[in-house]
Amino acid sequence: METRPYMSWDLIGDFIASAFEKIGVPREEAEICADVLMESDRRGIESHGCNRFKPIYIDRINAGIQKPVTAFEILRETPTTAVVDGHDGMGMVVGFKAMSMAIEKAKKYGMGMVAARNSTHYGIAGYYPSMAIKENMIGITGTNARPSIAPTFGVENMLGTNPLTFGFPTDEEFPFILDCATSITQRGKIEYYAREGKETPAGMVIGHDGNPMTDSVKILEDLVKETAALAPLGGIGEELGGYKGYGYATVVEILSAALQAGSFLKMLTGLDDHGNKMPYHLGHFFIAIDTEAFLGADSFKKTTGDILRALRSSTLAPGESKIYTAGEKEHLIWLERKDKGVPIGEAVQKEFIEVRNSLGLHHRFPFE
Repeated sequence: METRPYMSWDLIGDFIASAFEKIGVPREEAEICADVLMESDRRGIESHGCNRFKPIYIDRINAGIQKPVTAFEILRETPTTAVVDGHDGMGMVVGFKAMSMAIEKAKKYGMGMVAARNSTHYGIAGYYPSMAIKENMIGITGTNARPSIAPTFGVENMLGTNPLTFGFPTDEEFPFILDCATSITQRGKIEYYAREGKETPAGMVIGHDGNPMTDSVKILEDLVKETAALAPLGGIGEELGGYKGYGYATVVEILSAALQAGSFLKMLTGLDDHGNKMPYHLGHFFIAIDTEAFLGADSFKKTTGDILRALRSSTLAPGESKIYTAGEKEHLIWLERKDKGVPIGEAVQKEFIEVRNSLGLHHRFPFE
């Protein structure tokens, strides 16, 4: 049972947008950033939600390694493709504008793809395929990130958690959205464990000595020092298919860097040669595919729905009560939260009060 106090969607949205605006983000773009963060909490994915508002965005802007004003530049464009440069601005703004471009191209030509470079953390990856879904399109995105994953048979953190994310419209109440890191877990989840005083489950992180690590705070420190690494999806070695997660992480790295001549692997540590903080220069890619350009949106949505319904109605494993498809659990959480708002833990409560007071805002929170 949820014991944390809830904060209404209107209040938290206005607070986050107002805080971003106060530190220099234009209001329209601040509202995009707030919406991306809230989308994560709408789905119950708190590792990328409002609890990252201060440490990932506010603090990086204040540290001078992320720019509040996003100079979104189109470097090259064709009818179906584009390469853009975010110039170290707000990653959520880069993502929103880039996917919007891909969608507009898909409306005209059936498909559109935009590659972005010199961006920053763009929030929950599933937000961008959701934009395409609203237009009856398939949406695909991916991003590279700070080195965290060790390649199969290695222990050095080389690849980011590199999510490969797909979204499909369906004829059901909720779409199919698969938003997964290519590691067993992601840095944001470990940050969440650390903030809540919880240990990271054994098997998700390995140290240079080859042993699993569970101390969440120590893991975050060692990831930065490159003396710990996340296991790729499937696990360490080949026996459980870790080479598959390693391979998919590499696919995302290539698509997030090679098309746009962007930064990759160890170039994304966020530190210069002297250990000083610097912009991350992340890369993303966005693909929109118009289902109407094939045999029509209705046909696509029905077949997709039929596939998902067949999966959910298949034979259950002993002791299990239900089979889910991607996006269903998130939809159920949204139904629970849509009228209540966002549950806010004690650590985030303190951060919200700190940000409000430091910026001279006048929002009043329900947990005060």
